[in-house]
Amino acid sequence: MGIDQVSLSNVRSNNYFTQLKVSALYKVVAIAASFIALPIMLKYLGPERFGIWTTMLTLLTWVMLFDLGIGNGLKNKVSESIAKDNSNYAAEYISTAYMLIGLISFILFASFLIAAIWLPWQSIFNTQFVSEVDLKSSVITLSFFIFFNFWISLINQIYHGLQKSSVVVVGQCMSNSFALVFISILYNFTEPSILLIVYGYGFALVLTNVVFSLFLFKRYPQLIPTGRKFDRNKIKPLLSLGIKFFIIQLAVLVIFMTDKILITQLLGPEHVTPYEVLFKLFSIITILHGMILIPLWPAYSDAYNRGEFDWIRRNIKQQLKIALFLFICTFLMAVLGPIIVSIWTDDLVSVSPRLYYLFALFIAFTIWSNVFAYFVNAVNKLNLQLFTAVIAAIVNVPLSVYFVRVLDMGLEGILLATVISLSFFSLLGPIQVYRILVRKR
Repeated sequence: MGIDQVSLSNVRSNNYFTQLKVSALYKVVAIAASFIALPIMLKYLGPERFGIWTTMLTLLTWVMLFDLGIGNGLKNKVSESIAKDNSNYAAEYISTAYMLIGLISFILFASFLIAAIWLPWQSIFNTQFVSEVDLKSSVITLSFFIFFNFWISLINQIYHGLQKSSVVVVGQCMSNSFALVFISILYNFTEPSILLIVYGYGFALVLTNVVFSLFLFKRYPQLIPTGRKFDRNKIKPLLSLGIKFFIIQLAVLVIFMTDKILITQLLGPEHVTPYEVLFKLFSIITILHGMILIPLWPAYSDAYNRGEFDWIRRNIKQQLKIALFLFICTFLMAVLGPIIVSIWTDDLVSVSPRLYYLFALFIAFTIWSNVFAYFVNAVNKLNLQLFTAVIAAIVNVPLSVYFVRVLDMGLEGILLATVISLSFFSLLGPIQVYRILVRKR
C-alpha cells in the first residue's frame, strides 16, 4: 500500500470514528425521546387506539418500497462520485433521483387518495372502537405526510453518500424530540385522538428533513437538484442498481412489517401493543448497532472503489467482535425485560416470558446478518442477499399463519416465523463476504 493510500485509509478511519462519536451522542437523546414518548402515547390513546396507530403507520411505511431502490442506489453513486472526485457526476445523480422520486410520490399519493375514500377502514383495522370517519381522515392525512417525506428524505441518502452519516442521526434526534413535545402537549391538553397524533408525528418528520435539506444545499450549492442537471442517462444506472435494492426492501418489509398486520388480523389490534413494546425495547440494540454500521456503508464503498481491501477486512473483523458483545447485551435484556417493561409502562402491558427470549433470538440474527449485509450492499454484490430475501419473504407469512392457527402459538408463533425467515442470509452471507475478500487478496 502506497503512502497516498495509507493517508486515505487514515482519513477514512478518522472520519468514521468522528461520525460514530457524534452519532452516539445524538442517538442517545433520540432513543430517550422515543422511549419517553411511548408510555405517554399509550396512556393518551389507550391499548386499542395505540395498536391501530402503529398498524396504520406500518401500512403506510410500505410506501418506502416505491422508490424502487433509488435511494440506496443514489447513496452508492454519490459515494462513488466523491471517491472519483467528480461532484458534477454526483449532482446529476442527485437531480435525477429527486425528479424520479418526486414524480413517483405525486402519482402514488393521488392514487392512494382516490382509493382511501372507498376503502372500509374499520374492516382493515379490525375495529369498531374508532369511527370510520376518524380512521379515514387519519389515514389520508398521514399518507400526505408520508408521501411528502418520502420525497424530501432523499437528503439522508446524500448525507450518507458524503460520509456524513452523523448528520442523519442529528435529524432523527430532532424529529423524535419534536414528536415528544407534540405528544406531551396532546396528552395534557386534548382528548384521545389518532388524527392529532398524525399531525404531531407528521410535522415532526417533515420539519426535520426540510431544515437539513436547506442546511446541506446552502453548504454545497453545486449539489442542489435542478431540472437542468437532470440526466435521463442516469436513470438506468440508478434503476439497474436500485431494482435489486427494491426487491430486497420488498422482501424485508414482508418479513418485518407484515407481523403487525398478521397480529391485527389473526389475534386482534390489542395484541399489537405488547409486540410493539418489546420491539421498541429491543430496538435499542439494533439502533446502536445501526449507528455503528451506517457510517461504514459509504466507507466500504469508498475503500472498495480505491482497492483498499485490507482496510475492509480489518473493519469486518472489528464488527464481528462488536456483534459478539451485542449478543450478550441482547440476552441480558431478555432476562431483565419483564422488570423494565413493568416500570416503563406502569404495568399497562402484559407480555409472555417466552416472547422476551424469542425477541432476543430475533435481534441476534438481525445483528449477525447486518454485519455482512452492509458490506455487500456497499459494493453492489446483491444477488445472494436478493435470493435469500425473496425465499424468506415467501415462507414468512404462511409460517406465521401455520404457527398461530394450527399450533396455537399466538404472538410467539409470528416471531418464530420471522426468526426462521432471517436464518437464510445469516448462514450464507458470511460465506459470500469471505469469498469476495479472499479473491481480492
